[in-house]
Amino acid sequence: MAGAPGGFVLLPRLRQQVIQTAHRLHQMGWVANHDGNVSVRLKGDRLLITATATSKRDIDEASLLVVDMQGRVLEGRKRPFSELELHIACYRARPEANVVLHSHAPFATAFGLAGRELAPVAIPEIVVSLGDRIPTVPRRMPKDPEGRDLVAQYAAEYDAFLVAGNGVFTLGDDLTQALLRMELVEHYAKILHATTAIGPVEPLAPKDVQTLLEARKKAGLGPKTRP
Repeated sequence: MAGAPGGFVLLPRLRQQVIQTAHRLHQMGWVANHDGNVSVRLKGDRLLITATATSKRDIDEASLLVVDMQGRVLEGRKRPFSELELHIACYRARPEANVVLHSHAPFATAFGLAGRELAPVAIPEIVVSLGDRIPTVPRRMPKDPEGRDLVAQYAAEYDAFLVAGNGVFTLGDDLTQALLRMELVEHYAKILHATTAIGPVEPLAPKDVQTLLEARKKAGLGPKTRP
């Protein structure tokens, strides 16, 4: 995905996919104002990212940047988003991940604000697609190094997680997978929210969870670095 020495001739298709993904986050109501970010790993320890202070509705070619893994701008006229260090922490923790998405999808974000993870994981599809937990990273103030380190710890083990007071992160092999994971997290948050008016959710039996996790592994899903 990187180009010739001395510059980065990015595939036009990839740039358009990033733009479309940003627009999709806005269309789905998962971001507002300047919320949310999209990043894609490029060869040579570079990232293609969306710029700061821009609605995801308005992301265009001029709103894309190339940065290195220290956050320095290599291409583009705008500034990186303030939480770039969290994306970089995810990539360092998960060498096989190519995409990190961050949104404030309302239902999932509400669970995080309440300090709750999306639990129990009681639908088989969730286990196969996302694993046996969709946890919540404890609240930390922006730019707190401990918050960055916590995000890295969770990213090393999970494809999707909430951050208390800071929305949802999903990782993926590509933009489509990361976006579908974001969609599934928010969909499951809505389902769990709906059950509060009906009754308690019966968790999957541990043996069934293990069977589903084995199916997940066979499908090539899940962190490659997880024990």
